[in-house]
Amino acid sequence: MEATKPYPPYPPGPCVLIYRASLDVPRALAQAVAQLLFAHRARIGTRRGRRVLGCFAHAVLLLRFMRQRATVADLARDNTISLSSAYRYLHEALDVLAGQAPDLSDVVADAVHRGTEHLLLDGTLIPTDRIHDRTGRRDRWYSGKHRQHGGLVQILTDADGRPLWVSPVEPGCTHDLTSARLHALPTLYRAARGGVPTLADKAYTGAGAGIRVPVRRPRGSQVLDRSTRGWNSYVNAERAFVEHGIAHLKTRWRALHRVSLCPWRISAIVATALVLSRLENRY
Repeated sequence: MEATKPYPPYPPGPCVLIYRASLDVPRALAQAVAQLLFAHRARIGTRRGRRVLGCFAHAVLLLRFMRQRATVADLARDNTISLSSAYRYLHEALDVLAGQAPDLSDVVADAVHRGTEHLLLDGTLIPTDRIHDRTGRRDRWYSGKHRQHGGLVQILTDADGRPLWVSPVEPGCTHDLTSARLHALPTLYRAARGGVPTLADKAYTGAGAGIRVPVRRPRGSQVLDRSTRGWNSYVNAERAFVEHGIAHLKTRWRALHRVSLCPWRISAIVATALVLSRLENRY
């Protein structure tokens, strides 16, 4: 019986395993992002052949960060560019996409024009690992409610839970009502005057006219009457759609699972996720 030949020895130096990978997003989405990046380069006067990455490769870099939560070091290595260049490409793409996010006044005007039954508002915490930012004894980015560090973002959806607008980020210690007063409530009041109220949870109690929330149970042995309990059930059932919309946004774009960039960049990352979801729904 012929003896089997031994395996050849490994070559000297580090061994690199090369494999092919795929990105589970429509190619049309990558092309749409590339067109936005091309328009941006033309607007700032970038000359042909002056960039290491073309617009399509630049778009794939952004989509890998958003969809797969790829690290910047991996993006730099796979595109054979320096780490600093990878950061510049990533931040540039985030700013370009975030600039396409709709303004709240436009969203409200469209909802009033369409005669939307109601809008849904809720806040969500985007975890982050940047924690060294203290004001006195309080860590600004620590959320006592969620017991972790992160940035608070307000998200507005339609009655079916489709995200329509996202707010700029606030430190994790900020209350939902405080963040809403800073970024959303003045415009939502105009929507309420136009016949489109906003439903929210109990954290927005006292937000003002047009922001409808469940009624809190009285203290002691008092109970809510039947009509009030029915109202609470209605609001909670409708609010389930905004929870589904936020969960879909976070599940689809894994960069929202935990942000390793500067926590103030959460604003651009969440706005980019909103724009990508709107573009993807077209295809």
